[in-house]
Order: sequence, then C-alpha cells, then structure tokens
Amino acid sequence: MAGPRTLAGILPAITGKALGRQGMAFGSLLAEWPSIVGPRLADRTLPFRIVFPRGQREQAVLHLRVTSSMAVDIQHFAPQLIERINSFFGYQAVARLKLIHAVRPNRSPRGPSLRPLSAGETAAIDAAVSTLPDQALAETLARFGRTLAARETR
Repeated sequence: MAGPRTLAGILPAITGKALGRQGMAFGSLLAEWPSIVGPRLADRTLPFRIVFPRGQREQAVLHLRVTSSMAVDIQHFAPQLIERINSFFGYQAVARLKLIHAVRPNRSPRGPSLRPLSAGETAAIDAAVSTLPDQALAETLARFGRTLAARETR
C-alpha cells in the first residue's frame, strides 16, 4: 500500500478530468477570480470557459457569466478587466470577453442545518474520545463527532 500523497501531486489529475480541455489555466483563473477582479465583480460574474484559437495559447475569448445588472458595467470596463486577467496570466492570454447573461451561482453555499444535540449524545461523544492521550486530537475529534451527529436525520 502506498503512503500518503501530497495534494499538489494528485490535484492535476483530478482537476484535469473535471476541467477537461479548459486546462489548469482555467482552473487557476476560477480559483483566483475574486482576487483578479475584486469582490464587487466577483459576486456578479463567473468565468464560464476560455476558448483559444486553434493551435494557440493566447488571444482567447473568455466566456463570462454576468448578472444582467452588471452587463453594461462589464462592457464598459472590459479593457481594464482584460488587462487584469492578462496580468494574472503574465501574457496576452485573453483578447476579448463574451458575456453570457445568467444568474451567478452563490459561491458560498450554506451547509446543512445542524440540529441541537441532547446532553446524552454530547456525553457519549466526549466519552468516546476521552481516552485519547493527545488532548488537541481528542477535542478535534469530539467537535467532528458532534457535527456528524447533528447532521444525521433521525
């Protein structure tokens, strides 16, 4: 059995399958989008895909999902936005934007609601980890156990 692997070692294989032909450049653009365009634009826009001319890796068209209320602003600030994107890539990766009017999905979905635990449930979880010699590990596992127990549907 192989030992633990680093996230950096397996991430390209996972994201390569998820992003398909878009590649790692698009994945990094998605990950860094809020820092590239700022929080105001990041809340109302989302890169959808990037299309490069055949056989080239520059002068691409960035398809950008935009809320209807921001479309005119994005058109007006397109040159500055393209400049920020190209500064992120370090070369003239994007030549123009294509706006797609869409509702932008919420970037931070709310997690499942947690029900309050009974005193007995909390005591059982605390008792299960109380024998661990590492106190920090015991506290972490207890928090994890309480969260899992609160998520279960009964």
